[in-house]
Amino acid sequence: MQDHIVGPADLRGDCASCFGLCCVALPFTASRDFAADKPAGTPCSNLQDDHRCGIHARLRQKGFTGCTVYDCFGAGQKVSQVTFGGRDWRTAPREDARRMFGLFPVVRQLHELLWYLAEALTLPAARPVHADLRRMLERTEQLTRQTPEELGALDVAAHRQDVNVLLLRTSELVRAGTRGKKKDRRGADLMGARLKGADLRGANLRGAYLIAADLTGADLRGADLIGADLRDTDLTDADLTDAFFLTQPQLNAARGSAGTRLPGSVARPVHWAPQL
Repeated sequence: MQDHIVGPADLRGDCASCFGLCCVALPFTASRDFAADKPAGTPCSNLQDDHRCGIHARLRQKGFTGCTVYDCFGAGQKVSQVTFGGRDWRTAPREDARRMFGLFPVVRQLHELLWYLAEALTLPAARPVHADLRRMLERTEQLTRQTPEELGALDVAAHRQDVNVLLLRTSELVRAGTRGKKKDRRGADLMGARLKGADLRGANLRGAYLIAADLTGADLRGADLIGADLRDTDLTDADLTDAFFLTQPQLNAARGSAGTRLPGSVARPVHWAPQL
């Protein structure tokens, strides 16, 4: 198998090269995020014959906010075009379609790991582990290009654990460069917490529950945000400059303002107030 160098385009969803896999493979339940129930493996009622969403421009207005915060990290086009060689689930044998839907979440997990590894390689403070990070990135990319049979047998949890060892070391190296005492709130329950103006520079917020927390004007420079739950988190005027391991889905789920400062690895969500 020929080696492939992972680039930014590989880690962003390209719906034009995908067969609407996230709209079919994944289940959702009627809630504030989704206007209706849908079981896994069943096409969303809004999915058109050309694999486009019929209400894409009106998802929030139609009650499908959950769709607007989702990102496959490029797994959709990988499964569609590489794993299954461009075969459309609509015309493929039923067994192939079922396998496609089952493997999409597997490849999505691997692509999320690729995102973190690729970002870690851009952090100068992590230079002592760059060689190990590069090897792990190459290994992970190779896993995404395995056959359907090999992907089906893959222990993703074990591989994630191997990657996490390097990401933890990366976090330690990066946060060590922040002066002062750094808060360790890994996995903390901070739902609805009042953290307006909080000094969270270099904080460890890995896996923290920040749902609906008030982080207005908070200083999150150099904070590790991997896996932090930012649903409805108020980031108005917060400073996330140099915050790392922050993904677009996390940010899309939060609330922000024109004054919210962001790292270059993510884009300002379109539903936020425009930047001045």
